Amino acid sequence: MKAVVVDDYAAIDQVALKQIARPAVKPGSVRVRVQAVGIGFVDGLKVQGRYQTKDPLPFIPGTEFAGVIDAVGDGVANYAAGQTVMGMARSGALAEYIVVPAEAVAPLPDGVSPEEGASFRANYLTAYYALAERARLQRDEILLVLGAAGGVGTAAIQIGKLLGARVIAGASTAQKRDFALKLGADAAIDYTQPDWRDTFKTLTEHGADVIFDPIGGPVAVEAFRSIAWNGRHIVVGFAAGSIPALPFNLPLLKGGSLLGVDLAQLPRREPDALARCTAELSRLLATGALKPAIVSAFALEDFRAAFTALAGRDALGKVVVRIAP
Repeated sequence: MKAVVVDDYAAIDQVALKQIARPAVKPGSVRVRVQAVGIGFVDGLKVQGRYQTKDPLPFIPGTEFAGVIDAVGDGVANYAAGQTVMGMARSGALAEYIVVPAEAVAPLPDGVSPEEGASFRANYLTAYYALAERARLQRDEILLVLGAAGGVGTAAIQIGKLLGARVIAGASTAQKRDFALKLGADAAIDYTQPDWRDTFKTLTEHGADVIFDPIGGPVAVEAFRSIAWNGRHIVVGFAAGSIPALPFNLPLLKGGSLLGVDLAQLPRREPDALARCTAELSRLLATGALKPAIVSAFALEDFRAAFTALAGRDALGKVVVRIAP
């Protein structure tokens, strides 16, 4: 099979598409013929060995996928060959086939495309868990979404609106702000401008009740300065490339809280919350209440362009690599 293989932690232009052996199905597992793979900022960090945890070399990047089961292992009774599924794995998705434990996949709802299925679980689970479980976002609260035009940012906009919040999208270009508004944001601001907090003040009387922050960097500290009393700042990631240092007097003066969200730890630390969020998101996807925003799609042979679009922060919505029809 064809697979993207990382032999050494390096820039994406040093990673190759190779022919390797198709993986054998194992007891308790399913083998999926991959149709689409969702690519996120974390995938780019893993390729370079810059993520908090490193995948042992060599490895196949890609964590989120959708496709068709082509074989099931002994002991798997709830799936069969020919069934369409979406799933998540630590790595291995950027290949024509992947083998994962049966519990790592879920049926792809009718009417949902493989590209949508491969764009859903990581971003929407992060956003829903962060906003509904951690921040306890309430109806009519003000939600400020930084990095609002990216994959997880667009998910946060949609989840925030479903939870009844007033959503203000922060994005760095006019194109991204227009995109966020089309997805349902109530207003949009340019957080690269020196006076963006003044603009934000004109949109809300008391500041942000909840800040959804996958960006980090200096803008994170500035955003916290605009938090409401008893506001919650959700730390999702550091796409800006630097980890901010927050002066501890700010939480004291603002009565604000920092809340960390690490999706990878949920299966071990909060399995009940993971089950609740997954069930609700599956329902929302199946009913059409949520629809991933996919603008950038690449062929497997063009996988480097997908990573480059993410690294340059030029992509709108979720970046997807299409592998098979």
